[in-house]
Amino acid sequence: MMVDLEFIWQGNSLRDWSTALGLALSINLFVGVLKWLIEHRLAKVARTSHRKMDDVIVAMARYTKQLLVFGVTLLAGTRYLDLPVGIDHVLIKVATISGFLQLGLWLSGALNFWIEHYRRQSMSRDLAAATSLAAISFVGRVLLWTFLVLFMLDNLGVNVTAMVAGLGVGGIAVALAMQNILGDLFASLSIVIDKPFVIGDVITVDSFTGSVEHVGLKTTRLRSSTGEQIIISNSDLLKTRIRNFKRMTERRMLFNFGVVYETSPALLAAIPELLRDIVATVPQARFERAHFKAFGSSALEFEVVYWMTNPDFQLSMDAQQQVNLALLERLQEAGIELSHSAAALAPGALKPV
Repeated sequence: MMVDLEFIWQGNSLRDWSTALGLALSINLFVGVLKWLIEHRLAKVARTSHRKMDDVIVAMARYTKQLLVFGVTLLAGTRYLDLPVGIDHVLIKVATISGFLQLGLWLSGALNFWIEHYRRQSMSRDLAAATSLAAISFVGRVLLWTFLVLFMLDNLGVNVTAMVAGLGVGGIAVALAMQNILGDLFASLSIVIDKPFVIGDVITVDSFTGSVEHVGLKTTRLRSSTGEQIIISNSDLLKTRIRNFKRMTERRMLFNFGVVYETSPALLAAIPELLRDIVATVPQARFERAHFKAFGSSALEFEVVYWMTNPDFQLSMDAQQQVNLALLERLQEAGIELSHSAAALAPGALKPV
């Protein structure tokens, strides 16, 4: 069956319609081939090149959607046709929507690339910046798509001013319905701006202690010393007192011990100086004080405080062990007996500064 290419439909022959469709498909095919070359050829060059723009182009190409491109090329292919007003308006609207959506995907791809690029760099140099990037990425995407949608609607003839006013009223209702979620979101932004902690810091929240793994828009995730992951909502996190051990410059070491009541006053007076000598032999330790603290129920109690100039917990416990062993040895040499009921050499709270 032969098709009459001169048959007129909607003011144009089938030949003209076929030519217009072929032109639109050809442009779309050209864009598809260009996308393939960028993703496969330029990507290889980008991996060995130091030019970040090559990586940006590859990232944007991966966000190219052929259907959206066809929405634009269809309008370009039919420009020389004599179209009815209704069809022409439909094609313009389809092309406008497709063009803005594709532009948004390209810009979003570029934004994601730069944020991921800086995140990888920040993880090795500035953990505070890495913490901020999740919130910056979210805010950036929201602003990007908000402006693009508003521009798109404005180009489609929608009264954007009235719509924005309506969204403001609707936004209040949505905000009231999503108070908890928005509270966590603003808490996340507060963490980003104020930086009470960053990724990698060891913190204590209430009775939970762990290393910060991720600061999200709603929750912060800690990895505890026993291996499990602790997830805390950002709003709850900022309502509690947080202890950040990573920002310690020195660690305060305090411990108590007791000696028997039969110990002579002369030997009791010698114990603080004995402890000063012991702490002086410990690397990175600074003696503060040692005192005969109190008359206990069954022991004469001493309290000792010194500082570790390196706050590392493992190093501090090694130092405490060294002090304990040396103290046992020196007390035995001096003939001073420890009290068995006074929790001899029991370390006190290790209080960070």
